Amino acid sequence: MCSILEVSESGYYRYLKNQGKASSDAVLSAKITEIVSETPYNRNYGVPRMQMALEQRGTRCGIRKISRVMKVMGLIHPARRRPKGLTKVTTEIEEKENLIKQDFTASEPGKKLLTDITQVQCADGKLYVSPILDCFDGKIVAMKIRDNMKKDLCIDTVTDLQRRENLRGAILHSDRGSQYTSYEFRNKLLISGITQSLSGVDHCYDNARMESFFATLKKELIYKIPVHKMKMVDVTTMIFRYVFAYYNRERVYTANPGGLPPDEYREKYLRTKAVAA
Repeated sequence: MCSILEVSESGYYRYLKNQGKASSDAVLSAKITEIVSETPYNRNYGVPRMQMALEQRGTRCGIRKISRVMKVMGLIHPARRRPKGLTKVTTEIEEKENLIKQDFTASEPGKKLLTDITQVQCADGKLYVSPILDCFDGKIVAMKIRDNMKKDLCIDTVTDLQRRENLRGAILHSDRGSQYTSYEFRNKLLISGITQSLSGVDHCYDNARMESFFATLKKELIYKIPVHKMKMVDVTTMIFRYVFAYYNRERVYTANPGGLPPDEYREKYLRTKAVAA
């Protein structure tokens, strides 16, 4: 039989042994399907984030194979366009006021924070979302959502975080919006022991990590649902649920070692620090 088929004897028996077994691509596809089915938000995972999610579940696989299988499954998302030529020459004063200089890393929690405002159009008006992101682990440590973007929105976001954490010695970076340059906001930071850092005018990359969070929020939630037909109260609930129940606690975060979600990475850091002490 082997001579007629012009195959080796070992190859023939290997073929018989593997008959009826699922291919490695099919097995990988099943595991990816399981990850995606955990929550609708996981359908937004790109190839690197899916690789981390698989590794967290004990499956190591090459990036090319994952890419090939995800493409067949219809899970590959088109590349996002990146802005070009938007960075402009800064002034000397702006350069001095920008303390983080596009370094969005931090060695411990509560030392380098980012904030900004984004808007969401609803059926009965606009919502303004004001979060604070911790550069240590990418966690959204505070967030306020209102129907206006007055300075009190930003002040109250800081106050909310201050009730739970000691912010003395922290740097808080934002753009130069009137809310952040107002006397009341700056005074709030001053009496709280927080040092203010400000982006340069029209320098979109100076707060890129915060902008990245907004892009993720809109891509994975806002653009997936008809928010323009929904009431503000309902959209507010969905945003809070996404951020504090999914983004902080479950979503694979590629900037953290092992892709650990922000809450999990922070808890691991605090446990290690407690043992060392």
